[in-house]
Amino acid sequence: MPTAKPGAPAEQSAAEPAADDEAGAKTGEEPAAIDEATVAQPIPATIDRAIDEGTDEATDEGTDKGTDKATTEAAAATSATDTAKQAESPADEATAEVVAPIPTAPAPTAPAPTAPAPAKPAGEPPAKSVDQPAATTTAQPAAAQPTTQPTDRPATPPNGKRPAPPAGDEQTVVLARPTSAWFEPWADEPTQALPVNPAAKTTGAVDEDPTRPSKLPPLAQPPISNAEANLDPVTERLPLPPRGEEPPADEPPTVSTADGGATDRPPRRRGRKLLLGIGALVVLAGLVYGGDLLLSQGTIPRGVTVAGVPIGGMEPTAAEQRLRAELEPRATAPVPVQAGEAASTIDPVAAGLRINWPATIAAAGEQPLNPITRITSLFTSRPVDVVSDVDEAALDAALTELSPIVNRPAAEGTVRFEGTRPIAVDPEPGQELDVAAAAQTLRREWVNGATVVLPLTTLPPLTTAEGVAKAIETVAEPAIASPFTLTGEAGTAITLTPQQIASVLTFKPGENGDLIGEVNPTMLEQVAGEAFAPSERPGRDASIDVSSGTPVIVPSQDGRGVDWEATAVAMGPPLISADQRRIEAVYADKPADLTTEEIKELGITSLVSEFTTGGFATDSGRNIKRAAEQINGTVVRPGETFSLNAKTNPRDASNGYVEAGIIEDGHPSRGVGGGVSQVATTLYNAAYFAGLTLLEHKEHSYYISRYPAGREATVFGNVIDLKFRNDTPTAIMIQTAWTPTSITVRMFGTKYYEVTSITGPRTAPTAPKTVTIPAGQPCSPSKGAPGFTVTDTRVLKNIRTGEVRTEPTRTVRYNPSPIVECGG
Repeated sequence: MPTAKPGAPAEQSAAEPAADDEAGAKTGEEPAAIDEATVAQPIPATIDRAIDEGTDEATDEGTDKGTDKATTEAAAATSATDTAKQAESPADEATAEVVAPIPTAPAPTAPAPTAPAPAKPAGEPPAKSVDQPAATTTAQPAAAQPTTQPTDRPATPPNGKRPAPPAGDEQTVVLARPTSAWFEPWADEPTQALPVNPAAKTTGAVDEDPTRPSKLPPLAQPPISNAEANLDPVTERLPLPPRGEEPPADEPPTVSTADGGATDRPPRRRGRKLLLGIGALVVLAGLVYGGDLLLSQGTIPRGVTVAGVPIGGMEPTAAEQRLRAELEPRATAPVPVQAGEAASTIDPVAAGLRINWPATIAAAGEQPLNPITRITSLFTSRPVDVVSDVDEAALDAALTELSPIVNRPAAEGTVRFEGTRPIAVDPEPGQELDVAAAAQTLRREWVNGATVVLPLTTLPPLTTAEGVAKAIETVAEPAIASPFTLTGEAGTAITLTPQQIASVLTFKPGENGDLIGEVNPTMLEQVAGEAFAPSERPGRDASIDVSSGTPVIVPSQDGRGVDWEATAVAMGPPLISADQRRIEAVYADKPADLTTEEIKELGITSLVSEFTTGGFATDSGRNIKRAAEQINGTVVRPGETFSLNAKTNPRDASNGYVEAGIIEDGHPSRGVGGGVSQVATTLYNAAYFAGLTLLEHKEHSYYISRYPAGREATVFGNVIDLKFRNDTPTAIMIQTAWTPTSITVRMFGTKYYEVTSITGPRTAPTAPKTVTIPAGQPCSPSKGAPGFTVTDTRVLKNIRTGEVRTEPTRTVRYNPSPIVECGG
């Protein structure tokens, strides 16, 4: 905004008229009347020097921004007149006036009448006005005069108020308000009058730099003219103290508002109070934290619970006493467990579980130092697991008892027939107890008072429901669509009906979830073998006949007949064809597996051992007979190892096995191949008493009364096997004899040992548990039986040297057979 600069004349002589007077004459307007109160007075040179040397920087900066070049030139032209005026009017020096833009004043006052400002030529920017001390003449530049508002402006400021003159000797000179369009203070520009230190003096000299206004001291306040009344009312008066003085520190600055009022703003004091308040809160929080930490020292952290018992905030000794009172009754009570659909209990004492009280208290931890943790502990709880001392062997045995109850192999998808209608049997995943994870779970939760859920491992099947559906569409339905004919030598033949085809058709898992259909050669032989018997010549292995009490070698004989395995393979593709429904049976020579010469060279001269078991059911008997047939006549040469799984697997329908009774989950159930364990037990005892080296076998988890305790064996898939090795100098031949009520296994060879078995007493009996099978699940109720522990020791005496060798005692622990309740 424009500002006045000292040195411009208030009046000019007739000899030196101002440019503005000339402009007024040209326009025919009279110069504005001089307001005696606003006549500029000469300024002494001493004041000028004082201002030049030390005038306040803020006043200097504000003055610099408003210097006008034209005003400075007018001041220079009338400097001589200023000097003369100064000499004539020394008494008026203190009333020199500075013209500056005035912001809104604190209080309104009545405006003084002013004369209108002369018009400026068109296109000329408004000149900046500067009052200079000069002799009183009849001429005065219009630029140094207050002016009235144009006719399109209101006579007073928009708020209708004028500032009151400041108290004291301070005076301000009012700048004439430019009327050009570029200057619109009422629209958006506030102005500000800056009173200057009245103690300063000046000589009235004019700055040589036209862009920098002179530095002036504050002048006496004249009466307010009409031109002043039209200035922008948004002003602020900021009185400045004399040089060297500072305002009192306890007096905040007073700032005027737009409506003429004033308000105190002590931002520094408010900020100081805020900091003090925050500091007080921090100190208080620190005191509370320190006091809480001191008071809780040596106690269990707040919120801690053990097995549901709260001990937070207690002394360790008191916490242990409370835990003992609450948890010791649970430490001897049966622990309910849930594994999948099966529910049972575990005896914690028998499982070797004990609470370690000091370690449990220590596990609760020490008082936390984190203040956030301490605060949250007021509203939350932190459970801590019981620390247990465990007998690993006893715990593993307790969980092993549950394994048969829980474990279930994956059921592969297949196709079964109801008459001639194929039915899809979708696969189902199996499950088994994760013993290691279950042990960890029991360690943590056995005294919590709730049922402990034991983790299981899922066993996915190899087949899929989609593969089963595909097998029905592409194999089962085309195979039984019409009869199928087999022809043989010597005019033999048989036509299989759709129902017979369904009985010989079996399925097994394939790749990518598929189900593969095939003809079972064993079942095919059972259905069609009698029809082809006239065309066959049976073969026979060499054997030892001991019926007379003296071993007699029965010579071997080669045979010829239908190769049922090759015939079953050849029957496959035509069976699912709609056109070709007939093939010829494949014949082959059948040489003896053991010839007469071989049996003589192998040293098979006498019966070495024999063992018989019985008491099986009819359906189990069929599987026992089938397994006996597969191992009958097997010769185990010196150094060779025999494997029952290698001789009989797969034990499924495709290999001639049927569904029969089995022991599942410790109680009776049904499964294909049931009863083969009786062959395993009988064969194990025959090898035991023959003095053969026992390599691998596993007893049943539950004792079966028809077997000798501690001296029996079972098999399961390819997981559990029976293996022994012939370490004698001569071969051993296995011979089986099956009847509907018994199975006998004999070992022929050369006898080297007399073998005896020492069976220990039954000790450490355990009571049976109750297992509840959910309704809808396969279930066979059982009254259960107690478990026990027994030992067995084999003693071998060499009949040639008399040397006796006692093998390490084997300890067998039988689980109690559970009491099974169905539909619970």
